[in-house]
Amino acid sequence: MLEDPGGARRYHHGNLRAALIDTAVDQARSGGADAVVLRDAARRTGVSHNAAYRHFADRDDLLAEVSRQGMAELERRMRDRLADLPDDDTGEPASARLRAVGREYVHFALAEPGLFSTAFACARPEDGAPGQGAYGVLSTVLDDMVTAGVLPAERRPGADVTCWAGVHGFAVLCLQGPLRDLPEDDREAQLEGLLERLARGL
Repeated sequence: MLEDPGGARRYHHGNLRAALIDTAVDQARSGGADAVVLRDAARRTGVSHNAAYRHFADRDDLLAEVSRQGMAELERRMRDRLADLPDDDTGEPASARLRAVGREYVHFALAEPGLFSTAFACARPEDGAPGQGAYGVLSTVLDDMVTAGVLPAERRPGADVTCWAGVHGFAVLCLQGPLRDLPEDDREAQLEGLLERLARGL
């Protein structure tokens, strides 16, 4: 993939579908789901819109793939953050893992607001299925907390939704709500307080 002087990518052989997805991910990063346009992605990639339609039925089809890419990036970052921690599912380390994935969730939203919002632009059953994607990362961490004895087994059902709603809501408040102008230090302090309350209040 090459760039022309006008900023469009000139496609040269290879996987056109992947090239179109890469371009559409760039669109999402810059402007969210509304910026993902199949014809524009084709133009920026340097191919005709007819060529693009051989790989995607319509704009919604492309948007769904970009949404998957956003979710995959969120999952990757959460797993990378866990990899930085001791692989210990006892007591405080287990709770620390919950705080780590919650922290990374919010940091991803703040670093990639366009891709973050696009990740939730398409409803797909697999995103909320146990063991799948970012939801699966959270679910595993909560199961580890049960094993460690810091989360009672009878309180495990529904804990996924409680945690997800907490960090997602905080992220949205920071992006487009009353917390968006909060200084970074204050925001991080609020986030740490939220994560601590989630970990201890389950």
